[in-house]
Order: sequence, then C-alpha cells, then structure tokens
Amino acid sequence: MNTERTLVKRARHGDAEAFITLIEACKMTMRRVALGYLKNEEDVADAIQDTILDAYEHISSLKKEEYFKTWLVRILINRCTKRYRMNQSKAYLEDYSEEAQCDAGKAEVEFREMLSILPDDSRVIFQLYYGEQFTIREIGEILEINENTIKSRLHRGKEQLRNAIEGKTNKFA
Repeated sequence: MNTERTLVKRARHGDAEAFITLIEACKMTMRRVALGYLKNEEDVADAIQDTILDAYEHISSLKKEEYFKTWLVRILINRCTKRYRMNQSKAYLEDYSEEAQCDAGKAEVEFREMLSILPDDSRVIFQLYYGEQFTIREIGEILEINENTIKSRLHRGKEQLRNAIEGKTNKFA
C-alpha cells in the first residue's frame, strides 16, 4: 500500500511511468466495473480509455494518495453512466458479445448473468461489493450515496437473486 502511495505521489508530479503502473494495477477492476454497466466490449474499452485520459489530466486534483483506486473507479462510473445513457436508445445494451464470454471464466460469466437480473441502481453496488471487495463506506464515497441506501440495495438485490434462483429451481422440479 505504501508503494501505491509513492506511485501516486510520483504520478501527481508528472511521472508517466508511475501513472502507467497504477493503471496496470487497476485495469482488471476497471474492466469488471465497466462490464457491470456496459455489455459491449467496444463501449467498455472506450469508457476505460476515457477514464485513463481523464485521470491522467486531473491527477493533481486527487486529495489523498490512498484513495487513488476509489477516485479512478468514480471517474470510470461517471464515464460508463454517460455512455450507458447514450446507448440506451440503441437497444443493444443488454447484448453480451461472444468475445466477452470466451475471455471470461465461467464463474465471471455466471456472476455477470446474475447481475443482469438486478436493477441498474443495484448492479454496480453488487459489482463493487462482491466483485471488487470495496467496503460499503467506499462504495458510498464512489457513488456519492448514503451507506444505508447501499445496505438496503444489497439486501433487496440478494432477495431478488434468491427469488430468481428459487424460481428457476421450482420450474425444473
């Protein structure tokens, strides 16, 4: 963790290599979070690229080095939300690309399928909490919503998933 803070300090002072190292450490998290919003691989790649550019241009605005990952994910979520809204009218938002399914492991595909059951406002919370292991407090900071709201969406989402799973099980019984 101390190394990350040192890298952030160096990046804030214009060290491009330090910035690249930080981004490399966060790239899988960014990809998984973006996939929680966007199902199209091209949109995911564009959102991540825009996030990296924004982060590089504005890293001097980061207040505390230890919050780099949280700050980066917040930028990504803003980018994904913007792209999601643009794509809503295109009607391909829910399509999974074949390439994404081949690249991801079976567990990740199943996790994404479960997330697709959830409403949009819960999906990203589940991805951040269960997929990326952010704390409820950190998620509250990233999404700028109350911790109790996060807890209730997690609870409600678990109930929705449980009902969906039980519904599938009962159909086969």
